[in-house]
Amino acid sequence: MSIPNDNLECGHSLEGLSTYLDTGGIPDPQHLEECPECQAALASLRNLKALGSEFLGEEIAAAGKGTDAWMQSILDNLRLEVRPGRTIPLRSDHPGDTLSETEGAITALVRAVGDALDGVAVGKCRLRGDITVPGAPVTLEVQLAVLYGHQMIGRASALRERLAVALARHTELNVAAIDLAVSDVLQPLQATPPTSEENQP
Repeated sequence: MSIPNDNLECGHSLEGLSTYLDTGGIPDPQHLEECPECQAALASLRNLKALGSEFLGEEIAAAGKGTDAWMQSILDNLRLEVRPGRTIPLRSDHPGDTLSETEGAITALVRAVGDALDGVAVGKCRLRGDITVPGAPVTLEVQLAVLYGHQMIGRASALRERLAVALARHTELNVAAIDLAVSDVLQPLQATPPTSEENQP
């Protein structure tokens, strides 16, 4: 894959982290264990490399061009997504406590839910609305690619349901809508017949 040489806020680059995944070499390995930004980036890069090998083949995934444009679009947004982003306040049982979670943590949750669903690869995801105000309506926008042979509507519906459950369980956001857009259809290395459940109207 062609990795953008963008620096994270901690100083490391996505290209350097990708090289670390390939070779295991990095000047300050202790930093990776302590930096949540690097850990989030590494998790996303691992998922992308796995998806690339599964959907496109080792050669195409390594080439970073042509049919892996969907992967490059994810990488183009990765630097923004692994940053902490806005701070989302959480309720506390004790008046003296201040609890919060980050926008980046929500984005990582969304991507993890999508990665766990067969036949789907999550692309760009964004939270629209003032997430810093408790109870304010928020819209989650997600672009995704669907593996050829899987019904688009079925995969999108399954992803929307799983995202709604995960957001309700792990956040206090007032999610007014989950907007999904299928931006690509991916050709698998081997034909993968859809399940009978996915063929249901």
